[in-house]
Amino acid sequence: MRTGVWDWAAAACILTLCFGCLHVIALKSQLFTRLGGLAYSSETPINYETFYFEQKVDHFGFLEDGTFKQRYLVADKHWKQPGGPILFYTGNEGDITWFCNNTGFVWEIAEELGAMLVFAEHRYYGESLPFGQDSYSDSKHLNYLTSEQALADFAVLLQNLKSTLPGAQRSPVIAVGGSYGGMLSAWFRMKYPNIVAGALASSAPIWQFPGMVPCGDFYRIVTQDFAKSGHNCDANIRKSWRAINNVSSTASGLQWLSDEFSLCSPLKNKIDAVGFKNWLQETWVNLAMVDYPYEANFLQPLPRWPIQVVCKYLGFDAAVSDYQLLHGVSQAAKVYYNYTGSSSCLNTSQTATGSLGILGWTYQACTEMVMPMCTDGVQDMFEPEEWNFQAFSDECNAMFGVRPRADWAGIAYGGKDIAAHSNIIFSNGGLDPWSAGGVTHNISGSLVSILIPDGAHHLDLRYSNDHDPPSVREARALELEYFREWIGQAKEAPRTASAP
Repeated sequence: MRTGVWDWAAAACILTLCFGCLHVIALKSQLFTRLGGLAYSSETPINYETFYFEQKVDHFGFLEDGTFKQRYLVADKHWKQPGGPILFYTGNEGDITWFCNNTGFVWEIAEELGAMLVFAEHRYYGESLPFGQDSYSDSKHLNYLTSEQALADFAVLLQNLKSTLPGAQRSPVIAVGGSYGGMLSAWFRMKYPNIVAGALASSAPIWQFPGMVPCGDFYRIVTQDFAKSGHNCDANIRKSWRAINNVSSTASGLQWLSDEFSLCSPLKNKIDAVGFKNWLQETWVNLAMVDYPYEANFLQPLPRWPIQVVCKYLGFDAAVSDYQLLHGVSQAAKVYYNYTGSSSCLNTSQTATGSLGILGWTYQACTEMVMPMCTDGVQDMFEPEEWNFQAFSDECNAMFGVRPRADWAGIAYGGKDIAAHSNIIFSNGGLDPWSAGGVTHNISGSLVSILIPDGAHHLDLRYSNDHDPPSVREARALELEYFREWIGQAKEAPRTASAP
């Protein structure tokens, strides 16, 4: 890596051309980050105040004494003072207002619990930039982008709020988060049980790390979603990759694909064809994540149960030509990218939501958030691609000048050995591919798993909807029951006597 100015062109080139490990990371980055694009109910107006808290850049060393302003949002309309509970959202890798607007569950239960809502932004995302515009300038400035530093931010912020806000000194805190935010929620309770009374970790893949779960399970679940949503749907997607290879082998075939899929930028060569397949792969994964039972907006509008709609175009029984098959694939893709018919063309870079958000998570994945994924083309509907840690490490080193620590998350957070902890709910949707790395069984009486068979990615955290399946309604009711139990436990706990 060059010294001095960050080489954005080289970084973009690596992300664009790599069909291996960093493609998977970039994909995951976009999947996690774009959760903020989900629409929320306009029937439930929300009001909050925005504040900024002076945080240390480095909580664990003493040489770097710089500070930055961490943004957080507060809604205390229903808070019952003194001692009313605090529901604390552990911010994801994105602008905190996205998650504030989309975590309807806490807004709907705040009045019933008499709770204050606090949404804390994760460092290096949104407006919480430790070094301002230089935060992403090079690896030296990115060095403080870790989950441990973020958790320490949350702990310091909460301690300050409880000590300075009248009536909050005895307020029990429950952490809530979804996806990476859910991982942080669980880890927050594990690392700071003196601050957090309990945690709801929704769709939190805390075991999606080396040696903990099979690397192919994520894509296997994506495939299962398509297999049960339409006849031969997964089988025909599996066949489509070879069809793309065949058709894209000629200049006329590349032009046909560009026209058939209404691409804004025509495919010109084999590298473009590889990028095109990556784009389609991501499309199918996105659909699995947001296969919600009602119309939703995930960067673009989607129908109810969108995979079922997609699979109507992919139900071929007999053998069809490559061109016929890919015509069906193009119609299916347009369900995701052009459901309203308002797009004149499809942009294969449309899924990128901002270079900083994607680069931020890519850096985290290149250091401590090492999440292996692989495909075999048999148990899943994708082209075979092995997980190659060395190649992944080399690409990270070329991009950032750092190498990942594959075992660090297990060491820092306990891996599968977490039975000593308590008061954490792990909720997972049966349709969500991230459940592959989630906790899907009870570990103890207070480390509990809630499964939502008809649920996609953290459906339980979204606003309630008339089309919600009974399983998610039951999950939310059970989560609320646990919240009440934890709040009661915290209030009954005796104060620790002061030392003489």
